[in-house]
Amino acid sequence: MDNKSNTEKRTEVSGKTIVKNLIAGAVILVIVITGLIILLNKDSQINELHIETHRLDEIIQKRDSVINELDGAISEIEQNISFIKSKREQLEFEYRESSQNQKDRIVEDIILMDSMLAESEQKMEQLTKKLHDSNIELDSFRKRMAVLNSELKNQTQVVSNLKKELENKDAQLADMGKKMEQLETVIVVQTDSLTALADSVEQATARLRLLDQQLYKAFWVLGTFKELRNNNILAREGGFLGLGKNKILSNDLNEDYFTELDIRETEIIPLNAKKAQMISDHAANSYRFVYQDDLIAYLKIEDPYEFWKRTKYAVIEIKQ
Repeated sequence: MDNKSNTEKRTEVSGKTIVKNLIAGAVILVIVITGLIILLNKDSQINELHIETHRLDEIIQKRDSVINELDGAISEIEQNISFIKSKREQLEFEYRESSQNQKDRIVEDIILMDSMLAESEQKMEQLTKKLHDSNIELDSFRKRMAVLNSELKNQTQVVSNLKKELENKDAQLADMGKKMEQLETVIVVQTDSLTALADSVEQATARLRLLDQQLYKAFWVLGTFKELRNNNILAREGGFLGLGKNKILSNDLNEDYFTELDIRETEIIPLNAKKAQMISDHAANSYRFVYQDDLIAYLKIEDPYEFWKRTKYAVIEIKQ
């Protein structure tokens, strides 16, 4: 009975041992499986981390590339705008003082600014599209691009206004040129008319001068009766129509023997004779003989108009 009891006890102990071993094995198995699961999950997470890290690197590289491109392009556009502003201020000054050479340079500069503005606007469109396609939020660049876009529009309008002003000035100059041509034509016609008028005036003046000379021209002669007769001034003795006592003027006066004078400038005819007699017909109160040292020194014409009214030939007979 005791042996049976011992056998049962050993059997019980052996069963418990087997159970414990099974439990221990199961625990170990669970631990191993759990470890394997953990290791597998860790490798998966590591792979995911590698993938995410690679994706982030690509995003960062793309972002850096976009930023560098944006920064370079925006800086170039800003430089273009600064140049255009400076050039426009210079052009506005030259425009007010423009000559033909300056005008040609202004046109060239406007073409240059137009080209720069068009290029800058095209770059702005490309940058805006690139920034949009990059899916990168860069607020600072968006703000800079918005400012640049506004400035580009403003400068484009200013340059456009400057072009219109230059076109208007060209139109005004062209109109002024036509008016100048018309004026030059009128001036040529008027100059020809004035030249013809001047010629006419000159001819008229010459005629008036000649008439004036003829009007105020007179002649005088003095000499003894014999001298006057021999030179065909006196014809014969004898009174006739008050032209001198017992003496008359020749019908064919020898004008070459007379001395010409200007009535306006002549008041005295020198005589220096003992006696003198006026043969030609002159108003008695228009002249007088002036004596000096018992000689008749000269004939003084008191009233030229009255003296020369009847005849323009003064004939004076003298005796020495």
